[in-house]
Amino acid sequence: MQFDRFTIKSQEALQNAQGIARQHAHQEVDGEHLLLALIGQTESLIPDLLKKIGVALPQLQSELERELARRHKVQGASSLDVYLSPSLKQALDAAQAEAGKLKDDYLSTEHLLLGLLDKGGPALKKIFQAHNLKREVVLRALADLRGNQRVTDANPEDKFQALDKYGRDLTALARQGKIDPVIGRDDEIRRVMQVLTRRTKNNPVLIGEPGVGKTAIAEGLARRIISGDVPETLKQKRLVAMDLGAMIAGAKYRGEFEDRLKAFLKEIVANEGKIILFIDELHTLVGAGAAEGATDAANIMKPQLARGELRAIGATTLDEYRKHIEKDPALERRFQPVLVSEPGVEATIAILRG
Repeated sequence: MQFDRFTIKSQEALQNAQGIARQHAHQEVDGEHLLLALIGQTESLIPDLLKKIGVALPQLQSELERELARRHKVQGASSLDVYLSPSLKQALDAAQAEAGKLKDDYLSTEHLLLGLLDKGGPALKKIFQAHNLKREVVLRALADLRGNQRVTDANPEDKFQALDKYGRDLTALARQGKIDPVIGRDDEIRRVMQVLTRRTKNNPVLIGEPGVGKTAIAEGLARRIISGDVPETLKQKRLVAMDLGAMIAGAKYRGEFEDRLKAFLKEIVANEGKIILFIDELHTLVGAGAAEGATDAANIMKPQLARGELRAIGATTLDEYRKHIEKDPALERRFQPVLVSEPGVEATIAILRG
């Protein structure tokens, strides 16, 4: 068993399973300990996967706890070295085989779950049956969550569901009534729609002083998409705001940020033009994530913007546009400026009245 080919989360799950065995004074680590460790992990694929299937996690946890409480306790086992049970070793071998079938380079938490489904002990199989957990059901849900992503490194979770993790769906928020109505700004919203419907240079960038309402224009467009008050080519589109802060947060290793961004953009491109990206503070892309010679976010996005695979709305101030965007001619060519001035007296009164 090559533990260096386990992902960080799967190594963590095995360590936690050993800890659970010690807590229960068990000398043998079994499938129940590992499953309990897997469903208790944060930022892991397994809790999301089981929820998608319709498994009630608290109920599953309590059933596993009850099963472990029935097991024979060994006095002083909490301080002794614990070892893997024969059935768990078989499950780990089955998990390795599953990784090979899915053409993954590393053994991840989903492979551990599939291994437990295949080679778990009788008590665990009974629990799986009670929750309708079958291999084909898990694989179907896994395909929805993972898409066509493969496990190619020790931290694959960052790249699964990248669009949901690092984006905010403004059209979904508008549909739920969580975005306030935009008063005025009809001309600017119309201009943005006009730029978006062009064949070339169809990425508008909203340029205006801080606080004039650039983000509100994007939100206004999201509301119009929902109400159908847009040209035919923009109907049924999704407007997703990129959360660059979430993407950079916790990216400790070189290349981790680029991997997250590429996975995020890959999901947008895979939607074949159905998603329009909104990038607030567009200037932050220049230099974002570039450390020790790494490529910055703007350079990663340029080819996709040039090929028309990615449509984006940017927002920045005039000073930042001059300082960062104009100095990068290749990036400037991709965007069409839309100036956003302060609202006039009448428009301001209308906004205040709501």
